[in-house]
Amino acid sequence: MARSLQSGPVSQAPSTPQDLPPATPGEDDKPHPLHRRLKSFVKRGGRTTEGQAKAYEDFGPQFLLPYREAPLDFDAAFGRHAPTVLEIGFGMGEATAHIATVLPETNFLACEVHEPGVGKLLKRCGEQGIGNIRIVAHDAVDVLDHMIPPGSLAGVHVFFPDPWHKKRHNKRRLLQTPFVRKLAEHLALGGYLHCATDWQPYAEQMLEVLSAEPLLRNTATDYAPKPDYRPLTKFENRGLKLGHGVWDLVFVKSSG
Repeated sequence: MARSLQSGPVSQAPSTPQDLPPATPGEDDKPHPLHRRLKSFVKRGGRTTEGQAKAYEDFGPQFLLPYREAPLDFDAAFGRHAPTVLEIGFGMGEATAHIATVLPETNFLACEVHEPGVGKLLKRCGEQGIGNIRIVAHDAVDVLDHMIPPGSLAGVHVFFPDPWHKKRHNKRRLLQTPFVRKLAEHLALGGYLHCATDWQPYAEQMLEVLSAEPLLRNTATDYAPKPDYRPLTKFENRGLKLGHGVWDLVFVKSSG
């Protein structure tokens, strides 16, 4: 859900300019971290509440997985054998919790670096007894590179990544060719990549980049109907009432 994404997707943080970190002098000409080293987030500020902090203490041992440069044993991490879906940038975790509840036979490995969001999802998991979520509070690119074996994921969710509205900032967007290739390589054959955005120019770029990846095949002619498992957030409902659009893209790994 996600603005810490650059790749973040819940309650999904809305892709509005006020949610983006302010540019600093000289920042416009700096290359996106993707052009130096793939990175899945833009660190943002935010206050962790007392309840969220307490959730780290109460529920962290059950739901938080430490980042480590070693392959993750999904069966051991979740205590069962089941298909595993990676979510990159879940915001405050509302959608993540909803999807995990409606798809109880699927494991969800959720990456987010925004501490208040991690605390909020921990609180949801603990209080609602959602047992099929595990959280890694670390950059998703590192997690992909070191913890997730290639070809092991049943799916990847990238919901409402930071759109970087200004044209000169478009190079900062997460979903570009190198990152899409990395995601495709970590999907199992038949696994899916589901992206969503509320910014049409970014949707158009996503469609172009995803369509150009030879390992992936579009499940629709262009944009896909919203899958039933992805809930409408409060922000989406408000935007739809104002005539704003939301675009979903669902591609599957068909070769490799």
